[in-house]
Amino acid sequence: MSLPEFLLSLGATCRLTRFITKDTLAAGFRSWVADRFGDDSKPSYLVSCSWCTSVWVASTMALLTHWAGGTTALQITTMALSLSYLAGLASQWLD
Repeated sequence: MSLPEFLLSLGATCRLTRFITKDTLAAGFRSWVADRFGDDSKPSYLVSCSWCTSVWVASTMALLTHWAGGTTALQITTMALSLSYLAGLASQWLD
């Protein structure tokens, strides 16, 4: 894995983790998990804990980067997710 692939995978991992655990658009998913398994269940905790979720997202990103590392589709996807994450961070500092 090259350094650019690693950095793009890192940015994509950060963005996907934030999406699952914090974003309003995924609130329905988190509610569904809580309704299905209970508010105090391990699955419910998993989808609301950034540390916990990032392990699974990072593992998936590592596998994807290993299998499809040089493909244009993965490069575009990871770049878009990384830029989205950086734009979100920048908007917090600028607002």
